Amino acid sequence: MTDKHDYVPPKVWVWDQENGGEWAKINRPISGATHEKDLPQGAHPLQLYSLATPNGQKVTIMLEELLALGVKEAEYDAWLIKIGDGEQFSSGFVDINPNSKIPALFDKDRGVRVFESGAILLYLAEKFGHFLPTDIAKRTEVMNWLFWLQGSAPYLGGGFGHFYAYAPFKFEYAIDRFTMEAKRQLDVLDKELANHRYLGGDEYTIADMATWPWYGNLALGNQYNAGEFLQVEDYKHVRRWAKEILARPAVQRGRIVNRVNGDLSEQLHERHDASDFELRTQDKLEG
Repeated sequence: MTDKHDYVPPKVWVWDQENGGEWAKINRPISGATHEKDLPQGAHPLQLYSLATPNGQKVTIMLEELLALGVKEAEYDAWLIKIGDGEQFSSGFVDINPNSKIPALFDKDRGVRVFESGAILLYLAEKFGHFLPTDIAKRTEVMNWLFWLQGSAPYLGGGFGHFYAYAPFKFEYAIDRFTMEAKRQLDVLDKELANHRYLGGDEYTIADMATWPWYGNLALGNQYNAGEFLQVEDYKHVRRWAKEILARPAVQRGRIVNRVNGDLSEQLHERHDASDFELRTQDKLEG
């Protein structure tokens, strides 16, 4: 690794497959499948292929919220995709998401694939008629914040999170740059939430479901072990909002679906029925 002050970009970039630390094996400059493998399918109309990263949590929270409202048609099978093992590069997964990123959804009833977490939230909201206002002004404000999240989260995850928590080497310039942006984003949210109960207004919507797994977890000190570093206690309105959403039973269920790390009591590797939450045991999780 060249010293940070000496690196000069070459005239033509060449892929170094060993450079990249923990995620080097799954990051590559080409798309497409690396191996042939069909995806499993369960009994429910909605088939979700995911992992409980913040992006994955968005969708399972949405589905659990729909079920909590009594929308039986929102029953789903949540299949675990182990991105560290490259399962997102199977031919079956690439057929549903050519971008090879989780989460990906297949609606068997309609024969429709949906990829990109924000698109999945919007699809489910429109299909079932919940968590997205019909009034044009309110709907537009919710969409403003949904798109804000989709554009902002990469600076938090791929920017701050990567260089602060995951990069094999720590570089002051990169960490400072993305810390500044992460704190600016938290300040944007804090000022909005000082005037509204939720993002986009006083109604809980897909904007909150999209944003909470990233910035709610961050504000509560549960992301990147960076709470003290980012001084998250300063963002009191974000923290109020984050705590209120975390208290929702559907959020507590959705956040653990397809989760494979942390305390065993907060892991449900796959979800095929509501009873799976009660039936999970240490033997099941380790099996």
